[in-house]
Amino acid sequence: MKFLNLNPASGGFSLPAGRVLAGPVLILLIMSMLILPLPPFALDLFFTFNIALSLMVLLVSMFTLRALDFAAFPAVLLFTTLLRLALNVASTRVVLMEGHNGGAAAGKVIEAFGQFLVGGNFAVGLVVFLILVVINFMVITKGAGRIAEVGARFMLDAMPGKQMAIDADLNAGLIGEEDARARRTEVSQEADFYGSMDGASKFVRGDAVAGLVIMAVNVIGGLLIGTMQHDLSFGEAARTYTLLTIGDGLVAQIPALVISTAAGVTVSRVNTDQDVGQQMIEQLLTNPRVLYLAAGVMGLLGLVPGMPNLVFLLFTAALAGIAWMMGKRRDDELVREQMVSEPAAQPQVPEASWDDVELIDTLGLEVGHRLIPLVDQRQEAELLGRIKSVRKKFAKEVGFLPPVVHIRDDLELSPNTYVITLKGAEVGRGEAYPGKWLAINPGQVTGELQGEITEEPAFGLPAVWIDSTQREQAQVYGYTVVDAGTVVATHFNHLLHRHCAEMLGRQEVQQLLDKLSGDSNSLVEEVVPKTVSLTTLQRILQNLLDEDVPIRDLRTILDTLADQGEQAGDVHELTARVRLALGRVLTHQWFPGNAEMRVMGIDSQLEQVLSQALEGGGALEPGLADTLMAQAAAALDRQETAGDPPVLVVRHGLRPLLSHFLRRRLRQLVVLSQAEIPDDRMVKISNVIGERTAA
Repeated sequence: MKFLNLNPASGGFSLPAGRVLAGPVLILLIMSMLILPLPPFALDLFFTFNIALSLMVLLVSMFTLRALDFAAFPAVLLFTTLLRLALNVASTRVVLMEGHNGGAAAGKVIEAFGQFLVGGNFAVGLVVFLILVVINFMVITKGAGRIAEVGARFMLDAMPGKQMAIDADLNAGLIGEEDARARRTEVSQEADFYGSMDGASKFVRGDAVAGLVIMAVNVIGGLLIGTMQHDLSFGEAARTYTLLTIGDGLVAQIPALVISTAAGVTVSRVNTDQDVGQQMIEQLLTNPRVLYLAAGVMGLLGLVPGMPNLVFLLFTAALAGIAWMMGKRRDDELVREQMVSEPAAQPQVPEASWDDVELIDTLGLEVGHRLIPLVDQRQEAELLGRIKSVRKKFAKEVGFLPPVVHIRDDLELSPNTYVITLKGAEVGRGEAYPGKWLAINPGQVTGELQGEITEEPAFGLPAVWIDSTQREQAQVYGYTVVDAGTVVATHFNHLLHRHCAEMLGRQEVQQLLDKLSGDSNSLVEEVVPKTVSLTTLQRILQNLLDEDVPIRDLRTILDTLADQGEQAGDVHELTARVRLALGRVLTHQWFPGNAEMRVMGIDSQLEQVLSQALEGGGALEPGLADTLMAQAAAALDRQETAGDPPVLVVRHGLRPLLSHFLRRRLRQLVVLSQAEIPDDRMVKISNVIGERTAA
């Protein structure tokens, strides 16, 4: 570790690690004050430094935006408490040894606090000192300690919910690994901070008790020393030593009161993008009607006979003036907004041209006017960045880049409504409330929340829109809490995967071939268009995407099609052969690793009936179709309840029929054929469709 830089090229000497010495130097000062006698001038310096340090801590706590911005506060609280106790010990030594020489014997600061602040009256000083101790001990420190204790408990209870929210954002592609790691670290630091504050607040309470003990010791010791050793009268000794003790106590308790206030401000603040002063001013002076009512009450009190009329009427005029200025400023802002929103004079309409023809966007997002800040680049625009992340994650997982999303506002929509469109048709609709949070019930919550009951738009889970003040309470209850931008982005991501086959056009397929041509140009030229046409390849890829099969391994797909040569059949047969080649990928998608595969199966008798129906043309009788759908839904529920993937394994010939039939209503169901599973994987049938019929 370098403590001194002597490199001439740096322009001189520097101390890059100078701040490392701050802690050891402070400890040495505290130890020296406990052991060595200090002259009065040194006491004045240290007392003044203690007062300045307490003011700095209070101001820092007021100007921070989050509690973690002042994460060193528990350690600062400990060191300032030790500094005050060390000063008390050093001043006690000087007061008892030199107090008989007069008020200035213990330094100018103690003399000033004992003479000027209480007028030299030790009785008044004693009362003021006791009041300060009671305020510090019973009000500020006790309240701050209680808030820190409850905050630490809530933070620990909310940690699982916050971790789930981080994992949900990571899985949805809204954040990356680095962001997730940083957010997890912040959650852990918040819990550590409130736990440390809970313990550190006990130091301040102990300091108040120590102040009372030290005052009693100084008064009693001063009386004994003054009367027995320095031949002072009892009254003179009481006056001299009591005033010095009161001055010593006040000069220590006032900084302690300031530090306690800083602790209360730190643990009681609500994290926003404003400091405490801005929050107080903006939220207290936000409504002119409140100020008018307050002015009216003060005016009525000012008219009561016997009251200090002038003071009350002055405050009445001040409140009314502030309310009038706020109302006038609000009216001016409304006028400016109306002037901006008024349309300009309409120019002469030109003739229609081809420029007036608007083609339909492949992907579109229409938002109500209250959702405009989520997509406006001049404002927050948080949703734009999340949509970019969703498209990037989709391209990595599925294998092609989805179209650009065209976003526009629609005044015909409800203010908080958004609509997701695909090729001009609506595929999804939901509501979002900027500034509020959606508490999603995953099924195991421990309490209820007050808010607007709704459903999570992507998966239909029960949810509640809540205010930001209920966010931590919802996480403690076990809800997954997300903001409005995350709700829209998650819904958009879900619809992208559901309709990805419709978004894959010829242009996207050609871009995939162009990308592969850089490494496998001969393979691309052999398959397209010699073996299959571009249109046939597009339909094969769409069939794969329609069954949630990624097309990232385009080389294997083209290799399989190249092996068919002139014997290439129809699209569905080619799709089946490609699925066989991608069997290991399909299996790994749902059963990563080499663990046992717990899947659903079909009863042998029902499988025979379906085979006969397939040979007869593939049509199922209505009664058989309804029974098959109901039993498949029941088996799927049992499979998901057990925590197993929703995978059904059937004979290779039955797979296309069952996949096409069952996935019309059971979209989450995945149908694999026995031939698609690698030989080295172990398969266990955990649920059987048609088992009751067979029985």
